[in-house]
Amino acid sequence: MAESPVALLRAHSRYAPWNARGLAAHVTALADAAGIRPTNASARQAPSARSVRFYVANGLLDRPEGTGTSATYNYRHFLQLLAIKVRQREGATLEQIKSEMKEVAGDALERRVASSLAPALGAGIDRAVQADDDVQHSWRRIAVTDGVEIHVRDDSPAAHDDAVLAMREAVRAAVARGRQ
Repeated sequence: MAESPVALLRAHSRYAPWNARGLAAHVTALADAAGIRPTNASARQAPSARSVRFYVANGLLDRPEGTGTSATYNYRHFLQLLAIKVRQREGATLEQIKSEMKEVAGDALERRVASSLAPALGAGIDRAVQADDDVQHSWRRIAVTDGVEIHVRDDSPAAHDDAVLAMREAVRAAVARGRQ
């Protein structure tokens, strides 16, 4: 049975805390993997450390812990920045996003982001059983992008969740480079 998009999104929390650059890079990788087509120039921009600080200054992101180069961002900041990029890619303005973010509680924000990014989060990870020479093997089928899957046998060291997520992201990045 595949994990829920929320559970898969929560798996990213283990990489927190981030500095502004790390947060921007993590969100960029996940947002790009989602393959949502940008609708305006600001949505085409990958978030940077500078844009993270801009969003904080303008009330779109909560203030980080600490200041300056020692500022750290947590899972909620991650969700907020993902929500900003998703909504921008859907055509919303920063003012609209700011208004929406004030009204959304943490769990609702998490569910909204998870449902928007479900394919990128690996909601297509399924399990299958295959008989091979009278031995049954359990396999994970990971949907990467349209027409691309990875199959990993559960008893392989590569079947660990972190390894599966890393493989999926590496293959997505390679596919994206091939499209350029």
